[in-house]
Amino acid sequence: MLYVSTRGAGPVPLATALELGLADGGLFVPATPVQAHDTASPGATSGDGHPISGPWGTLAHRLVPFLPVGWAPGEVATLVQETLAFPLPLVEFQPGIFVLELFHGPSAAFKDVGARFLARALSRGVTDAGALPPARADVTREARTVLVATSGDTGGAVASAFAGLAGTRVVVVYPELGVTELQRRQFTTLGENVMALSVSGPFDECQKLVKQALAAPKLSARFRLTSANSINIGRLLPQMLYYWLAAEELHRQGVHGRPTFVVPSGNLGNLTAGLMAASTGIPGASFLAAINRNDALARWLEHRQIIADPATVRTPSSAMDVAQPSNLERLQWLERVQPSALEPLRAAEVIDDEATLDSLRDTWRAAGQLVCPHTAVGLAAARRARAAGASGPFVVLATAHAGKFPEVVRQATGRTPEFPPALEHRRVGPERVQSIAASLSDLEAVLSHA
Repeated sequence: MLYVSTRGAGPVPLATALELGLADGGLFVPATPVQAHDTASPGATSGDGHPISGPWGTLAHRLVPFLPVGWAPGEVATLVQETLAFPLPLVEFQPGIFVLELFHGPSAAFKDVGARFLARALSRGVTDAGALPPARADVTREARTVLVATSGDTGGAVASAFAGLAGTRVVVVYPELGVTELQRRQFTTLGENVMALSVSGPFDECQKLVKQALAAPKLSARFRLTSANSINIGRLLPQMLYYWLAAEELHRQGVHGRPTFVVPSGNLGNLTAGLMAASTGIPGASFLAAINRNDALARWLEHRQIIADPATVRTPSSAMDVAQPSNLERLQWLERVQPSALEPLRAAEVIDDEATLDSLRDTWRAAGQLVCPHTAVGLAAARRARAAGASGPFVVLATAHAGKFPEVVRQATGRTPEFPPALEHRRVGPERVQSIAASLSDLEAVLSHA
C-alpha cells in the first residue's frame, strides 16, 4: 500500500508517511481503496506469501493490505498484540445499547491504541530514508522529535507510548486552560524525553502551530519532526482494529442486526478510522458522529461548507472542543475520490452542555455506571436515535475513564468516580512545563535549547 496526500502529493510508502506525519500541508490517505475481499479470509497470507496464524492472526490479516509488503507476518501479529495489550470489553448498558470500553490502557484513553502502534512502528526502523524529501533524507539521523498538540487525552497517550524510547523526544503542546489537571500531569511529570509546552489560546491554535512546524521544510528537517496527532496516518490504521473487534464480539454474543457505531468526535480521527474499517468489510455498519457545540462536522454534512476560523467553544466534553477538525480534510477527500466510503455516515448529532450533564446523570441512574463526558455525549446521541425509531445494536465508543473528569462527573451525578488505577503514579511528582506563544519562532527557540 502506498499513501497520497489529500492535496495531491505522493504516492509514498507507509514508512515515509509515518516519518513525515504531514504531507504537503495535507494529510496522508491510502492511495487505493481496500475492499472487503482484501481482508475477508483469516487464513490468507501476508504480502510476502506467508500465512498469519495465532490468536492475533485475524486482526493482523485485516491490517496487512495497509502495510508494507516486506513486513513479516509474525511481526504484524506481534505489533497488533503489543498494541492491544489491555482489555477492550463490550458492555451492554441498556437493551440494544452497548459501550466499547477503550480506556483500560496505560493513559486510560482510547488514544493508547494509536499511540502504542505508532511508537512501535517507528521504533522498529520502518523509515525509508530514500523516499524522504532531500532536506529530510540528508539530515543527521539523531533524535526524532514527536510533536503533538493535545486537547486532553492525546498528550498523555503519546507521552506514555514514547516515554523512555531511545532516539526520540516528545514535545506536547497544549492549551493552558483546556485540559484537566490529571490530563496535564500525564505528560508534564514524565521527565526524561518528554516535555510540555503551554499555550494561552485554545486547542486549535496548538494544532495550527504543530501543522506549521511540520510544513516548514528547514525546521522539520532540522529537528526530524513527526506528529503523533491523528493527522498522522499511523494513528488511524490501528484504530480500525477495535471496530473489527466490536463487530466480531457482537456476533459472538449472538447480537443480530446491523450495528451503528456512535463515535464521540472532536478532531474526527476516530470517526475516519471507523469509516476506513467499514469499507474493508463490517456488513451493514453505519456511523453516528456524536459532537458537542463545536459543530463543524454537522455544518459540513448539512451544507458542505466550513466556516473559516470559527471560535472554539468550551464545553464539559473538553477533549472534543475542536473548532477546526483536521480530519475533516480526509472526509472531504473521500467524498471526492471514494464517495462510497462516506455512505455509512448517517449524521452528526449535536449534544449541548445541558444534554451532556443529563446523559451523565441518566446513565448513572439507569445503568449504575459513571462515564466520562465524551462517552456521555455518545450515549445521548444513541438514545436520541433509538427514540426516533432507529433499530439494531448501537455501539458507543467510551473514549476515556470517568476518573479523568471528576469535576464534571461529580457536578452531574453527585458521585466521585474512581481514580484511574493506571494513573495512580501521576498524582505526584514535579511538572516540567514551559509557556510559549503560538508562534514558530517561540517553538523553534524551545526545540533549539531543549
